[in-house]
Amino acid sequence: MKKILLIFAIAMLSTELSFGQFALGVKIGYNANKLSTNLNNVKSQFNSGFHFGLFTHIGKRLYVAPELLYTMSGAVFDSSGNVSATGWKQKITMGSLDIPVLLGFKIIHSDIITWRIEVGPEVSFIVNSKVKDLNSFAGPITTANLAKANWYVLGGSGIDFLFMSFDIRYSYGLNQLIKSVNSEQFDTKNGMFLVSLGFRILGSK
Repeated sequence: MKKILLIFAIAMLSTELSFGQFALGVKIGYNANKLSTNLNNVKSQFNSGFHFGLFTHIGKRLYVAPELLYTMSGAVFDSSGNVSATGWKQKITMGSLDIPVLLGFKIIHSDIITWRIEVGPEVSFIVNSKVKDLNSFAGPITTANLAKANWYVLGGSGIDFLFMSFDIRYSYGLNQLIKSVNSEQFDTKNGMFLVSLGFRILGSK
């Protein structure tokens, strides 16, 4: 954890020296995600969660935006709708430390309001997780089946108004968060919608 925070701080400092203009803020928001699976007999449901952390904007019209976020997400996998009497249902809860590094462009930029678009990669580290059985049958998934480091690509748009910012994004998982369970190929990837409200505490937009 300390190494991750140090890398984030060094990245912000080096980018600030290169690009000049710098803004720092805090953000909090809502996210909804779904873990996919290629198993026809297992259904996956949307899950609601939240995220909070720090954001930066470094640059002027074209800028770089590293962030450091803690995100709660998860899913419910359900095979209990099958004819089999041993159908199981499990809830997965994940807390992750997410580091997106976005490239943004300000389409409209003024002292009062800014409209921008952003895209870029994100690395996500699962720092805590829990798997809970929701019916009387023990499911096959355990926390050991979850990939601890995952890669995403993000895209979205945002509006800055005075010292506040509003962002809406979609995050697409590039690797398998759950590859296989007991020799069955889950081929699970994560897709997530994020909506957040931010408050600038340092610098200018």
